[in-house]
Amino acid sequence: MRKVKVEESLGMILAHDLTKIEPGKFKGAKFKKGHLIREEDIELLKDAGKYHILALDLDENQLHEEDAAIRIADAIKGNGIYTQGPSEGKVTLKAEYKGLLKVNVDALEKINSIDMVTLATLHNNTLVEKDQAIAGTRIIPLCIDKKVIEQVEELCSVNTHILDIKKLKSFKVGIVVTGTEVYEGRIKDKFGVVLENKAKYYGSTVVGLRYSKDDSEMIKGCIEELINEGANLIFTSGGMSVDADDVTPIAIKESSDEVISYGSPVLPGSMFMVAYRGDLPIIGVPACGMYHKITVLDLVLPRILAGERITKNDMTKLGHGGLCLGCEVCTYPVCPLGK
Repeated sequence: MRKVKVEESLGMILAHDLTKIEPGKFKGAKFKKGHLIREEDIELLKDAGKYHILALDLDENQLHEEDAAIRIADAIKGNGIYTQGPSEGKVTLKAEYKGLLKVNVDALEKINSIDMVTLATLHNNTLVEKDQAIAGTRIIPLCIDKKVIEQVEELCSVNTHILDIKKLKSFKVGIVVTGTEVYEGRIKDKFGVVLENKAKYYGSTVVGLRYSKDDSEMIKGCIEELINEGANLIFTSGGMSVDADDVTPIAIKESSDEVISYGSPVLPGSMFMVAYRGDLPIIGVPACGMYHKITVLDLVLPRILAGERITKNDMTKLGHGGLCLGCEVCTYPVCPLGK
């Protein structure tokens, strides 16, 4: 440390907190330890009675914590992300738009294994809103060797897309509500509107709604009609269990080229089904989707809308964190489900 006149302290780093006192109003740190002196600070320091400071000397091979955090953030941020700060040594990364957060978890762990570097993120595959904080980074000390930050930058250049936000595409959704009792008007349909609202919430539009008996050929016909009308994503509702009348899985299988999964390790949603005809997803939503606000559909649908093709491995991994706690007040996605 060395004593420096404030007029000569531009660009230097405070070695300790500087206290400001306003009788009856304020007592605390006006400038905190590690603060980088800027031109606008000079007069403020004098106003506080500080005509000299103790400065922290950095050599040409060192970086101040704020500069280090900026460089780390710039290295890790990908599509759809902007930075805010630094503030108290930390840079916050935020979403430019609503979308699906993708985190390279292996690379994240490698970054955090570098001594004195920290990077905290939301979980991979989290649906985030515009301007939502998705990560934060800082170093532990006030200053750090440039080589450490260069190590982070090198790691990021090799492991691209450390953090990205994928925009959700607007799909044209076709809905087939199954159930002979609904088709014959014995009970009122309550499932179709749930799926319509779900599609709209995620930014897609509904191009058609069909009702079908519990008849696989009729369900297949409804699927065909909706595809011919321009649907590029199909929801079928109900009829997904092993009951004698439940034939929706048969219709989905015969309407598709590939069945990814019948059954999911998520509760609610164990009878969920994912299949594809070419690139067109056909989704079987079990009855839980009518009663529960959040189901396995909310874990899978954002990934489909972000342009991902769901795999069997994707479905298998959902079991870890796949149990909904059924909270009285649902706070999803701020909860363990899908994490």
